[in-house]
Amino acid sequence: MLHSSKFLILKDLDLFKSLDDNQIEQIANQATFEKFKKNSYLFDVGDPIKSVFIINKGSVKIGLNTSNDKVLIKEIVYGKELVGENILPGHATRRQFAHVLSDTEVFKLSVTFFKSLLEKNPQLCQALTEILIQKMANLEDRMSNFVFKKAHNRIVDFLKNLAQLKGIKIGLDEILINHGLSHKEIANITDTSRQTVARVLGELKRQNIIHFSTRKPHKILIRNVLSLS
Repeated sequence: MLHSSKFLILKDLDLFKSLDDNQIEQIANQATFEKFKKNSYLFDVGDPIKSVFIINKGSVKIGLNTSNDKVLIKEIVYGKELVGENILPGHATRRQFAHVLSDTEVFKLSVTFFKSLLEKNPQLCQALTEILIQKMANLEDRMSNFVFKKAHNRIVDFLKNLAQLKGIKIGLDEILINHGLSHKEIANITDTSRQTVARVLGELKRQNIIHFSTRKPHKILIRNVLSLS
């Protein structure tokens, strides 16, 4: 990638809005541009914490392995978001994994350089803190939804959120989402079961609220988001 293109992309990120052009230039000089294929890993549990990543294009699943050999998916990260930002508590190795869901482009910064940026820029440190707080709030919402919402509603809310974050508008009302997730992974995110996900998606399809093919179930066409309930 051309240095000028790298500079413009980094300058446009909300995370770096408080930085001036000279500081963005420093980041562009330090950042390496890398591509990761689907089903590869940005990092895995136990890897040394050496870098933070900024997603340019693509999608990444962040999760961890629980004590009973199950996988907990914490979040799905898309373009223009930060990954591996939890570098401050002092852990030397990763406690979660970052699994690539679709071909992904990233900017990689060393932890040493990123920490020096935080030390010199209180506003950047505040922006990172706000990101961490929002991620904690999202997890709290999931816990609350698990207690107070039925499985059907959690899956529908997942589709609505995905449509907002990653949907491609087609025509007047239809939105196409390419989530790249299996039914089991959706179940992990929505705290349901694989069978429940298959049943709810099948019901929505029969009601002509969504459409997907058996050959490409990871691509879902939402007929009208307002009809999702």
